This record gives sequence, structure tokens and C-alpha cells, in this order.
Amino acid sequence: MEYIKTERNVNCNKGNILLSYEWQSRRIKKPSVLLHSCCGPCSTSVVERLYTDYDVTVLFYNPNITDEYEYILRRDSQKKFIDAFNETQALGDKVGFIEGEYFPDKFLEAVAGFEQEPEGGLRCTKCFDMRLDYTAAKAKMLGYDAFTTTLTVSPHKNFNVISSIASSISFIYGVAFLDMDFKKKAGFQRSIELSKKYDLYRQRFCGCLFSK
Repeated sequence: MEYIKTERNVNCNKGNILLSYEWQSRRIKKPSVLLHSCCGPCSTSVVERLYTDYDVTVLFYNPNITDEYEYILRRDSQKKFIDAFNETQALGDKVGFIEGEYFPDKFLEAVAGFEQEPEGGLRCTKCFDMRLDYTAAKAKMLGYDAFTTTLTVSPHKNFNVISSIASSISFIYGVAFLDMDFKKKAGFQRSIELSKKYDLYRQRFCGCLFSK
């Protein structure tokens, strides 16, 4: 919100200048970003960092969470955080939420042949590609200015790999990728603090049956 001060009247009387001002508020449109989120805890510090400068909508798209019960826990944790965060922003913009389609079989098809890859290997690269492609396509379809992901907040995820994949996808869809390493500025540590503050469920594995 930007406040514009305009002078309405200047009255000079015996050396005293009386000024009266009309304060007008004008909402400044922020660029919109579709934030792919892997879970509520990882989204906390990312949303906090982006909120001031961007109109943020969280996209929860994670077919890699192959256990449905686990998926529901993480989705509900994500929604819990967004609802709580929005309550603290009474006069500001609200963070939006979109739930992507949930078809674990699509993930299993995408990583077929890479089941024996170590955690962080080519199977994970296939997973990143799948989720980022969906996010970019959704951002393009819905008219967002950019897309990004919470994946880079994790110390277990390779920023350079994620950045390279997303940048290529950005070129294909013609929608900007907000290329940020959210681990920096103690992003991961902050996500732990905020997860405790908002009492969020924190998982102990990435999501797929292979990582479990």
C-alpha cells in the first residue's frame, strides 16, 4: 500500500503557514507468483520472504507423495499454515491456495526405470521436472507473472539442478521463473522456527515410497 500526500490548501497568515493535507491511499499491484510447495513447513519461510513484494498463491502439487494418508497430512498442514498466516495480514493481500491433481501413478510412470537410484539422483531429477512443468503450465494458463518453488529451501535438494530444470521449463512455457535459492539467509532454519510457531506437521522423508 502506497500513501500519496496531496496539498489541499495553503493559507499564509502573519507568517504562519497552515497546511492541510488529504491523504489518499492507492493500492500498488504487485507481480503475481505461483509458488509450488512441497509441504507446509517448507513454504513458511518462503511465503514470509515473498509476501512483501509479490502476490503469492501456493500450488500444492505433489503426486510423488505415494501414500494417500501422508499426502492428506501434508496438504492439510499446508492449508493450516496459509489460513493462520492470512489471519495475521488483516489489512494486506491474502496468500492464495490451489491444490493440484493427485495421481501418484503418474509419478510412478515418470520415474519408471529409476527406482534403484539413490536419493538425490536421477529419480529425483525426474520428480522435480514433473512438478515444475505442471507448475509452469498452471502459471501460464492462469496468467501469473512468474512461478517458483519451495524445493530450494531444503538443504537436501540441489539448487543448481532445480534452477536448471525450471529455467528450461520457463523458456518452453514463456513464463518467468523466480530463480531464488531459499536456503540462503537462513531460510531452512527459519522454516523450522515457523513450523514450530504454527504447530505444523513435519515429515521425516521426502514423500515417495522409495525415499521412505
